[in-house]
Amino acid sequence: MNWSIAEAKAKLSALVEKTKDGPQTVTKNGRPVAVVVSAEEWARKTKREGTLWEFFRNSPLVDSGLVIERRRSGPRKLDL
Repeated sequence: MNWSIAEAKAKLSALVEKTKDGPQTVTKNGRPVAVVVSAEEWARKTKREGTLWEFFRNSPLVDSGLVIERRRSGPRKLDL
């Protein structure tokens, strides 16, 4: 469902309640500007799967022979 900003502001409790039925779109001048979702939906969408180490370990580049060397020259000088 689409809610104008004015309607969303006036009926915030109803907007939050409707997130049980799915994401709610807030519009400004007829254009979507925000989506309101339930806390459960947000937690599900932002949940991490695995660790950073596992992500790199499962990368298709693991056995590619790619070698990345670290620079030993130290930080570069900046003119501010």
